[in-house]
Amino acid sequence: MPVFSLDPVQTDWCARLRALAVERLRPIADRGEPGAVNRPLIAALGELGLLERLFGAGALELCLLRESLAQGCTEAETALALQGLGAYPLVLAGSGGQRARWLPEVRAGRAVAAFALSEPGAGSDAAALALRAVPDGDGWLLTGEKRWISNAPDADFYTVFARTDAGDGGGGGSGARGVTAFLVPADRPGLTGTPIEMLSPHPIGALAFDSVPVTGDDVLGEVDHGFRVAMTTLNLFRPSVGAFAVGMAQAALDAALEYTAERRAFGGPLSRLQSVAHQIAEMATRTEAARLLVYAAATAYDTGAPDVPRRSAMAKLFATETAQYVVDAAVQLHGARALQRGHPLEHLYREVRAPRIYEGATEVQRTIIARELYGSSHAEREGVR
Repeated sequence: MPVFSLDPVQTDWCARLRALAVERLRPIADRGEPGAVNRPLIAALGELGLLERLFGAGALELCLLRESLAQGCTEAETALALQGLGAYPLVLAGSGGQRARWLPEVRAGRAVAAFALSEPGAGSDAAALALRAVPDGDGWLLTGEKRWISNAPDADFYTVFARTDAGDGGGGGSGARGVTAFLVPADRPGLTGTPIEMLSPHPIGALAFDSVPVTGDDVLGEVDHGFRVAMTTLNLFRPSVGAFAVGMAQAALDAALEYTAERRAFGGPLSRLQSVAHQIAEMATRTEAARLLVYAAATAYDTGAPDVPRRSAMAKLFATETAQYVVDAAVQLHGARALQRGHPLEHLYREVRAPRIYEGATEVQRTIIARELYGSSHAEREGVR
């Protein structure tokens, strides 16, 4: 792949997004209730046209959007990303009626979407779904649980993945086969939810399905082919999780640069100490390397390259691990003040941990990378014979 750089139009757009995040979105985020869906913030994303832009974006534009917002307001970035994750299956596989009912509301920031895949026993092993869709007349009854669902229990609708085959749920053999995606409005009878308190306060919760009725009109795509809907959605959003991480890393790096240039100790600014200067250089180098990996993965997705799974996994892996390192190093350079509640780095320190787990943990990404490498190597050997 050729050397990558942004063009002036993209660079200017990113600068405007960063300013927008700080000046318009940050104040709204600060007024929100920790751990709850911030509807005014989502409405602002709609009014500013960012949700509209989200659903028309390719992978690279999505990454630039998430990275830029993350530098100025992680809550705005997360709110936007969750709208995309929850509603993209509707864009991808929804019927005309489903799209007409929900997409205008989502784009305007009036309806909150959620992606309901994970379960108590199916996190990284997403194929081990146990939520059952039991046949009932012309439809099904959903019975089971979902957990770690962002925007739950306050979303207006959920993209729910349930097992519709007769195989063994819970990973006993059916795997990814026989999973169907459903669009389930939050007011369906039998659907209840509870919030979960997290290290970093996010809107996230558990859902209980007690014979929740769904019909053919609620199916997204085809019956028994919902796992493809889930994986296609995650393949698009996985590199942009790396972009979110890069945005946080850049924010931490900028804070460390400013602080070490001004803070005086041992007869001069901290930046004159070689150990500090070398630390900053390492942080900057890793951040830029992560950024380029993310951009390369996104470009590969947009151009239909054959190695998208490997590139996406590498980008997500390296960027999220890098962000953890950079934020931690920035805290160390600031000292105790960075651990005070309300300090920007204290906020980033809590925010940066989760992306190494969700949408495929670091260990899962390494497994994907290794599988792709060995698969490619085997294919090349077979081609030589």
